[in-house]
Amino acid sequence: MARTTLILAALSGLLAVALGAFGAHGLESVLDPDLLATFNTGVEYHMSHSLALFGVSILLQRFPQDRALQFSAMAFIVGIIVFSGSLYVLSISGVRWLGAITPIGGLGFLIGWGSLAKFAWTLERDAASDA
Repeated sequence: MARTTLILAALSGLLAVALGAFGAHGLESVLDPDLLATFNTGVEYHMSHSLALFGVSILLQRFPQDRALQFSAMAFIVGIIVFSGSLYVLSISGVRWLGAITPIGGLGFLIGWGSLAKFAWTLERDAASDA
């Protein structure tokens, strides 16, 4: 799973950069400022969580069987797709009801970070008991 997660993190980061450039150069004159800001919010969260996914992929190389890390990776991926994806589509299409599903992606991000914290908490306890 570590290799797959690293590949997904790299592709996700690549896509975030491409979409950021598209927003800055292709959408600036097309979208209203509020929709462009929404698009850029999607890009910001997309990139920051691609980097989080990259970090989880590194940890998975050392702890490949850890369920909290695996769950964190999946939650970050779902969060990127649902949160950022809904903002991208909302911005370009103008279909406002898509904003209703955006919080589901935000929940994915929260779950990803919570799972990463669970991993860290368990790691600390295991390291302390080994000392």
